[in-house]
Amino acid sequence: MRIVRAGESWAASAAEVIARLLGDALASRSRASWAVSGGSTPAAVFAELRQATIDWARVDVFQVDERVAPLGDTARNLTDLQSLLLDHVPATVYPMPVNETNLDQAAADYGALLPESLDVVHLGLGSDGHTASLVPEDPVLRVSDRPVALTGIYAGHRRMTLTFPTLNAAASRVWIVGDGKASMLARLLAADPAIPAGRITHQRSVLVTSEAGDDSAR
Repeated sequence: MRIVRAGESWAASAAEVIARLLGDALASRSRASWAVSGGSTPAAVFAELRQATIDWARVDVFQVDERVAPLGDTARNLTDLQSLLLDHVPATVYPMPVNETNLDQAAADYGALLPESLDVVHLGLGSDGHTASLVPEDPVLRVSDRPVALTGIYAGHRRMTLTFPTLNAAASRVWIVGDGKASMLARLLAADPAIPAGRITHQRSVLVTSEAGDDSAR
């Protein structure tokens, strides 16, 4: 894993990495795919990406995870993604269909929309070691036979999420980790399988963080 400890410029650095990876993908084919996580950290990155030189008309945007909540609800990851980025660029977005009656079928349908391998996946890191909506002790951690699955209730919401095989098959992953995550970040970098994030491959991955640290041993 390549590590970028960017300090206060972490949002700009993360946007630069994402823009470069999408550009690399577009250099070899007509369209690129980018899967985006939710949470509060990406908001600053979305603002930076609005200014980035990206051929957005050729980018397909997917969701890494989404809460089962009404469209426009502040709990939805799509709400901020739409207002902070997608309303400003001509990308094609594929929202997770979390308002369908049959959520298991909706997850299967979303999985069928995904490319065989996503070009770029953005991931975050929770204080409990979760990433995407792969949360500790949830049965979703054992799903290996489908690209998208449903969780149980976590922090008040059931969620739809990309699974480990889908995240690990991506051409590249960009981790964006803000302040206050030093102990869990160390476990991520150690590939600690006791936390969900530790089960994501380090190959073809970039970590952008504001946390200071010593990476000499990695």
